[in-house]
Amino acid sequence: MAKVALEAPTLADVVAARDRIRAYLAATPLRNYPSLDRLTGAEVWVKHDNLLPTGAFKVRGGVNLISQLDGTTRARGVIAASTGNHGQSVAFASRIFGVRATVVAPEGANPVKVEAMRDFGAEVLLQGRDYDESREHCERLAAQHGYRYIHSGDEPHLIAGVGTHTLEILEERPDIDAVIVPIGGGSGAAGAAIVAKATRPGIEVIAVQSAQAPTAHDSWREKKLVERPNTTVAEGLSTRTAFELPQRILRELLDDFVLMSDESILAAVAIMLEKTRTLVEPAGAAPLAAMLSPALGDRLRGKRVAIICSGANISPAQLRAVMAKG
Repeated sequence: MAKVALEAPTLADVVAARDRIRAYLAATPLRNYPSLDRLTGAEVWVKHDNLLPTGAFKVRGGVNLISQLDGTTRARGVIAASTGNHGQSVAFASRIFGVRATVVAPEGANPVKVEAMRDFGAEVLLQGRDYDESREHCERLAAQHGYRYIHSGDEPHLIAGVGTHTLEILEERPDIDAVIVPIGGGSGAAGAAIVAKATRPGIEVIAVQSAQAPTAHDSWREKKLVERPNTTVAEGLSTRTAFELPQRILRELLDDFVLMSDESILAAVAIMLEKTRTLVEPAGAAPLAAMLSPALGDRLRGKRVAIICSGANISPAQLRAVMAKG
């Protein structure tokens, strides 16, 4: 039997998600930092999703999705595979709505994120060398036990939920010229593109991923789903496989997609710490790395640019590595 294509969310879905999650998640700050303006030659506005309760943007999608599950599905429980931020999102939302949650994470997952998932009440199983091995184990468990499997990208309600970050940006600063979004699976960038293009088609939406895990980038460039090696230290940008729904949305709406080295991303973490006093994980600093690169620097000079600071869940080991380079 042919697989039924998931329907992409619309701006109306994102607006409904904003109203649905507001009782649980306040809008996050959008702040301008003159020091970043000076470094980039642009007017930089940082969307601080690192300040959400889980320290990452994905909780917007988790609350939007789990709030809509019916009683039978909630009683069965939910399961997700995650390197950390998606799992925290599912755990946080499940706790609010009284749902049993299981998260399968890689054996070497960021310990800060693993501890947080457990603190939010999820059962965390460490299985697999990377996200994709964890995902395969998760899918087997979902089939065996009848759990509601929450995919980290192929979920319209997740995409609508995370797209609320860009809705908030454009409600506060409708004069933004470009939005730069980090990508792992692509839900955040897909949500951003849906909102930006429906609000003002001339807004540029630019994605950034690690060159050490270029799956989403290469899939977008080649206009088909591909697999690539995943060796990045930025787990929020890491996957070996691409996701169909985000890629379909990005092929239609995304303006550009750039790759940054892990070295440049870690350097951007240090800059965020120094110039904005913001604790940020590597994925959350990737948009600044892109702005500072030759790939985008000249093109964005003089423009108003919003960058999504997607998460704050940096591990002590990652932070020590950043400070050692500084």
